[in-house]
Amino acid sequence: MNKVYYRVGRHTYGVNFCDEKNTAALLPSSEPFRLDNAPAGDEPLLFELKVDDEWAPERKGEEIGQFDCGGNNHGVYRLEDGSYQIMVSDVAGRLCCVMQAVADFSSAVVSLTGNEHMRRFGLNNALMMMYAFAGADKMTVLMHASVIRKDGKGYLCLGVSGTGKSTHTSNWLKYVPDTDLMNDDNPVVRVCDDGVVRVFGSPWSGKTPCYRNVEASVGAFLQLKQAPYNKIQRLGAVKAYASLLPSCSVMKWDRRDYVGTSDTVSKILSLVPVFFLENLPNEEAVRMSYEAMTGMAWKN
Repeated sequence: MNKVYYRVGRHTYGVNFCDEKNTAALLPSSEPFRLDNAPAGDEPLLFELKVDDEWAPERKGEEIGQFDCGGNNHGVYRLEDGSYQIMVSDVAGRLCCVMQAVADFSSAVVSLTGNEHMRRFGLNNALMMMYAFAGADKMTVLMHASVIRKDGKGYLCLGVSGTGKSTHTSNWLKYVPDTDLMNDDNPVVRVCDDGVVRVFGSPWSGKTPCYRNVEASVGAFLQLKQAPYNKIQRLGAVKAYASLLPSCSVMKWDRRDYVGTSDTVSKILSLVPVFFLENLPNEEAVRMSYEAMTGMAWKN
């Protein structure tokens, strides 16, 4: 058995590969987060995942939902003992991975199927779900967002697919000096032990290959909506909550997961502002969001 450790968002997790067919080479986007050595014995692991193609899954329980991973819906089943079984399928509907996890997602086993591309897809999605669900009650969330960094602070652009998140962050890179893209689809947001809300790069970044082991304190969140004009406003508590929660990877049918994620979002909102930008994909929209979120005057 080959055991590999990764640290993402200041959480450490382990992946146990049980044979030579499955190795860390299946996780190229995770390489920037791989640890050279095993963590100290007293360091808690967020979760452990065992990769074993010889594992014969038990029969599925009752389907309780479909989890959306970037347009790919994975069937979620609850077994009699409270554990979960998740069927990971690719965009073509081909089964790539079967995962069975204990109720709190602190450990799981997966069996991979198909060609190398399918196996990579299955394992990567399994890890992403394990991270999101295991971290739910640890003030940690995975957010569907594109995040830009400026002067040590991260600014997260939120919105459903097609609302222009990546376009807006690309325009920040174009018009705002000394900015960089931290992640384009699934950054980690965590309320750290010192009370600071931080955003971290992750091994999961959608269609943009941006897998950076970087972090920043969160300056603000920006909910985007396409419009034939540019207008920005700060959201009140209720609308801000309604904006952030749907952007988090969460299983609404699991009480531990949903309550933990809701509590995390509430804590984040007590510390970080949320803005709503109706916008065109132009420089003026960048100016508006820059001035609102940073509190700094725009400089051409």
